[in-house]
Order: sequence, then C-alpha cells, then structure tokens
Amino acid sequence: MSEQTELRETVRARYAAAATAVTQGGGGCCGPGAVEVDETFGATLYPAAQRDELPAEAVAASLGCGNPIAVAELREGERVLDLGSGGGIDVLLSARRVGATGKAYGLDMTDEMLALAMSNAEKAGATNVEFLKGDIEAIPLPGNTIDVVISNCVINLSVDKPAVFAETFRVLRPGGRIGISDVVADDHLTPAERAERGSYVSCIAGALTFTEYREGLEAAGFTGIEITPAFEAADGMHGTIVRAVKPLAAGATAPVQAEGSCCGVSACCTSDEQSADPGVTVVEAKTASGCGCQN
Repeated sequence: MSEQTELRETVRARYAAAATAVTQGGGGCCGPGAVEVDETFGATLYPAAQRDELPAEAVAASLGCGNPIAVAELREGERVLDLGSGGGIDVLLSARRVGATGKAYGLDMTDEMLALAMSNAEKAGATNVEFLKGDIEAIPLPGNTIDVVISNCVINLSVDKPAVFAETFRVLRPGGRIGISDVVADDHLTPAERAERGSYVSCIAGALTFTEYREGLEAAGFTGIEITPAFEAADGMHGTIVRAVKPLAAGATAPVQAEGSCCGVSACCTSDEQSADPGVTVVEAKTASGCGCQN
C-alpha cells in the first residue's frame, strides 16, 4: 500500500468512526454526544442560532475549523458545493441561505458520513440538497455549473491538493467563487515540523503553508486570492479563511439581467420563457448561469 493510499484510508476510517459515534450516541435522553475534538474545532465555531436550526446529529458531527457559510456570503438562488460535507451541517445551512431556487450539494467519500448527512437532511426537511459520494480530487459534477464552493477543514486532508484546486476551478462557473475554512501553516515550517505539531488526520501534518496555498490556487487559475488567519490551531498553524474567484473569460462580462428575467432567461420558469441570448437555448442559458431553477 502506497503512503498516499494509506493516508487516504486513515482519513476515511477516522471520519467513518466519527459518524458511527454520533449515530450510536443518538436516541438518548440528552441527544447525540458531539465527537470529541480540540476546543478550536467543531460546532462551537457556529453561532448558537445557526446550531439551533439543525438536527442535533448534524451539529454533533461537525469537525471543522471555521464557518464557511459566513465566509462564502451565500445568496438566494445560488448553487453551492461543499467539499467533504461530513454530517451535513454546512450543506443544510447553505440550503437555507440559497432558498428554494438554489441548491446545495455535499460531496463526501465516507459511506457512514453520507448516511448520517442524508438522515439529517430528512430530519431538517431540506428538499434543495443532494449528497454525492466521491473524492474531492475528482468531483462528480459537470464543469461550469456551481456558483460557490465551500469546504470546512477538509482540503488539508487531501493527498493531492493540486487536483482539488483544479477540480474546484473546473466545476465553478466563470465568476464563481470559493469560501473555505482550512488549516494553513506559517511559511517557515517544513513538512516535518508540521508533522511534529499534529497528525495528518488531525488536520495539521497535511496543511499547506500560506505560500503553497496561494501558489496552488494561482496554478489552478484563481484570482482575487485572500488567505486570512483567524486563530492559532497549533504553534505556527492557523485556522484560516480562504477566498478566491474563477475569473470571467477574456473579454466577457457578467450577464446583465433584463427586468423580469433571471438565469439569462426572460419569463423564467413559465411557458413563455426565452433565452436572453438568441444564440443559445434556454437550457444552455440556465446551465451557463448556474441557474437554480433548471426545470
């Protein structure tokens, strides 16, 4: 077994065990017990009002290092993808922000977490969500279809971060953006020094430095990159907010919607709908815009 395969399996087993712990801990008089993590990680990073909106199991399974919902500034009607969605806390919060005309996808490689997330979505009565099984290095969605990609302390766990950045860029529509919470290391720390501060599965050893993170996003094609430390997760390691944008194609401008139109379509979602651009079909216009009302 290669080192990368072994690390991936260690991560999968850790989060499968976390999901199982929440599931088996549920049903008691006091509800499910939260997965034990350091005080700088987990559901306490969300405002109480947000936690109270969700099933207790979704909150208990939160293992992140931030609140990407606040970072991403989600808007009504947007299509959102959460990389490493776990028990679904960020997907469910996103679904509420984007509303009935939007959609929130969650991607996870762990069967146990996916089962927990789908159960939480059902309990929350969320109908504009979809959970997908797969790897964040090979996202099972078409290109140019997502408005916002979020992630909560997951990219540092990947064994192929350039692939994650490239896939994130691919699925975002032009003008789309990322809002990510992650652990990032000071530039002077070597891989060995990062490993001394914590294990790979604890989101420390696999973290990129600030320069490595920026260069990885730039290599994928992102612009407007902001990497802002929020708190110290370990000596020289920081819980960090990451923002960036997929630029519009050269010479392109953001579509201007005519009054009474959305998604590049006039009379959207009625029998009279027509593409604002005569050169493309209604379906093509909606797909290109990441429209939340595809039907």
